[in-house]
Amino acid sequence: MRVRILPRRSAVALALSVAAALFAATACASGGHPGEAPPSSGGPAKGPAEVAPPPVHAGFDYQLGGPSTPPAGVSVVVRDHTAPPAPGKYNICYVNAFQAQPGAEKEWDADLLLRDTAGKVVMDKEWGEAMLDVRTGAKRERIARKVNTWIDGCAAKGYRAVDPDNYDSYTRVPRGLLAADDAKALLSLLAAHAHAKGLAVGQKNTPQLAAARRTVGADFAVVEECGQYDECGDYAAAFGDHVLVIEYTEGGMRKACRGWGDRMSIVRRDLDLVPGGDKGHLRETCDEVG
Repeated sequence: MRVRILPRRSAVALALSVAAALFAATACASGGHPGEAPPSSGGPAKGPAEVAPPPVHAGFDYQLGGPSTPPAGVSVVVRDHTAPPAPGKYNICYVNAFQAQPGAEKEWDADLLLRDTAGKVVMDKEWGEAMLDVRTGAKRERIARKVNTWIDGCAAKGYRAVDPDNYDSYTRVPRGLLAADDAKALLSLLAAHAHAKGLAVGQKNTPQLAAARRTVGADFAVVEECGQYDECGDYAAAFGDHVLVIEYTEGGMRKACRGWGDRMSIVRRDLDLVPGGDKGHLRETCDEVG
């Protein structure tokens, strides 16, 4: 299982139009701006009419390090796509959409791995993950077909939303190798598929692309350390209160809570996202911040 905890490592036209149309239809159905949603019923969603983002200003837990019983007051949970959803909660399914899992390069066709000018696979060295080549429509379609099988699994398990990680991978490659439009095009493909399965779509980090949320079909944001790096306002400008915040430091948590604690869903977690009850586990809410 992959844990994504360090944010500062710092489609084709038809797919774009389909994603935008699906998102617009969803927004209209909810009154123009995505509203609050009830918790998961425990079964798979049945269609795009049921797409709804997580409730705002909610109790929230980020459980990528392994599932555990959500603490009292938690109504929104993020878990890896290999894990079951938490019963009775609004569950968000994490998928690694723009990079290969560590050591999983052979699970991808060789030509779908991004290569530099010397033909060497470009790695995210922080995590030991091969970057995916999202530069052409044909390759994005093939990548999306694979990731969409995971999204299908999320829907079948009863998840309500999907969190496609590494949207910002284009910022961590040699200059000019990938572009923001490449990332937006792939996310548009994934969002269109997720919406058709009844799943809302979260934009992961990447404040510089927040303004494009409606174009790509993002319904809410899942962001790491926006308090630490003074980026929460960037997400609020695009997503309103539909922002889930994970902080890892005391200072970042204090800033996020003081600025946005009455609007956004905010939690502080330990860097390794250790499951509840295990040594090293840390979880803190704004109510506990002085």
